[in-house]
Amino acid sequence: MKNDMDKAAGITLTAGGAVLARMKAIGIDYIFANSGTDFPPIIEGLAEAAAKDIDLPHALVMPHENAAMGMAHGYYLATGKAQAVMAHTNVGLANCAIGAINAATEHVPIVLMSGRTPVMEKGRLGARTVPIGWGQEMRDQGAMVRESTKWEYELKFPEQVPDVVDRAYAIASSVPKGPVYVSLPREVLCEPCPGDAIDGPLRQQPVQIAPPQASIEAAADILAKAKNPVIIAQRGTGTAEAFGRFADLVDQWGIPVVQYWAIQLALGTEHPMFAGMDPAPWLKDADAVVVIDCLAPWSPDIHALRGDCKVVQIGQNPLYSRFPGRNFAADISLAGETGDVIMMLAEAMDRRQGECSDACEARRSKVAAINADTRKKALTMADAGAVDPMSKGYVSRCLSEAIAKRPATVFSELGCPLEPLSLSAHSSWFQEPHSGGLGWSFPASMGYQLADKDKLVVATMGDGSYMFANPTACHQIAEALELPILILVLNNNEWGAVRHSVTGIYPDGYASKTNEMPLTALKPSPDFTKVAQASRAWVAKAVRAEDLPGILRDAIKHIDTHRSHALVEVTIAP
Repeated sequence: MKNDMDKAAGITLTAGGAVLARMKAIGIDYIFANSGTDFPPIIEGLAEAAAKDIDLPHALVMPHENAAMGMAHGYYLATGKAQAVMAHTNVGLANCAIGAINAATEHVPIVLMSGRTPVMEKGRLGARTVPIGWGQEMRDQGAMVRESTKWEYELKFPEQVPDVVDRAYAIASSVPKGPVYVSLPREVLCEPCPGDAIDGPLRQQPVQIAPPQASIEAAADILAKAKNPVIIAQRGTGTAEAFGRFADLVDQWGIPVVQYWAIQLALGTEHPMFAGMDPAPWLKDADAVVVIDCLAPWSPDIHALRGDCKVVQIGQNPLYSRFPGRNFAADISLAGETGDVIMMLAEAMDRRQGECSDACEARRSKVAAINADTRKKALTMADAGAVDPMSKGYVSRCLSEAIAKRPATVFSELGCPLEPLSLSAHSSWFQEPHSGGLGWSFPASMGYQLADKDKLVVATMGDGSYMFANPTACHQIAEALELPILILVLNNNEWGAVRHSVTGIYPDGYASKTNEMPLTALKPSPDFTKVAQASRAWVAKAVRAEDLPGILRDAIKHIDTHRSHALVEVTIAP
């Protein structure tokens, strides 16, 4: 059989088909697409390439663009590979904007494309044919996502396809990673494009960066000499290898690890150096703080550092330069892939271990005892939530027991909290992006499940987040693609995060004293199980705490047996 390059040689494709074929050639597996009137050349290109035996990415129908962006985000979390999203002109791009904000904040590469209303009113294939061709024209369509993308471009000629696709992919995948945007005018997509350059290798390789060895050594000196070091981690360790190496490192050196507002797991919750979620007890005495990929490692209004405390910041963009106001100290900044930097730092620390072993062992014992007490209190508090209505912590405890004997990944969007869970594996925990674009957990978990259909993937979310996810669209996708995720909707009939924010600022204010706080109630609550049943999901309601463990077991048994998705609506306390 001829290889793909032989098949493409001498073939002319429409530019729409060439865009798709080029994405497949450089490693994009999926296009998450919501089509529109600008898509005829894309759809024709799919059929044309199939007829000419040219490989394309899997093009998946997304009933809503928020689901498309969330699934691309989740697929990347599972595979480390950037994927593509295609949307319909400006209106589809508008629905992609929240997902772009989330991806930019979390350094998730996505090749985002949308059509552009035809430029020509007549006289050219692809010119305007319906009234929305005028209604969807914009002076600056890219402005809708410009603040959230690293690069943007509008395809102008069909022969640009290989170069533009390559550049989009390379920039998205370069450190610091993030989404890019390409606008695709319909007339250009309708024009013929030579196929001889479609299947060549990627011509622009993504940029990889690493900190100078001298900076690594300086950071290792600070950490090795510290009497009261602490590590604060939010976005995990980057790789499974670094996850294991990091666990050994902090154990050897007796360094507490706080996972403050954790987006990904950096250290197992049963590890003796896991110091919970609150940095306050550790920061007040710290003489060295290592910040691992944290947008906001602590709250300056609450937490203060000692004047002599040294701070080392690690991450793809340790200073988070996209954000105008972020003034956390950074005596040393180590920029690069988080996993690579952790491995480099661990090697440097190994060379210093011998002279510090006795002091490290003494500190380890002290820190482990404190952490064990912190862990015990967290679990006791969670168990105390076994009342009606239940607490979120209790739901986490029940979920933890239900998934304890199998590989699982938990997504949480204002759903189950991390601290009561017993998790020990890399990529076992993902929390909502710090940008706060709601409706993320449901589609992101589906993208993750798409990459690994044998793993148990659990999406937990609040009732408000569930509604934001456009659940009818997400359930349709889960059924259509046979994605056997477990969905837990923790229903407290309100915007709980908003209420807690109000009581945090005005603990004794008028709003905190009302029976029902203004602008927070979500009543009457829909029956979420009926939304899921519309797409043939297995459903159940857990109103009583004593019923929840059995319901979770039944839901997981259904998933294992029937390989279709399940939803459990859980009544929780405000």
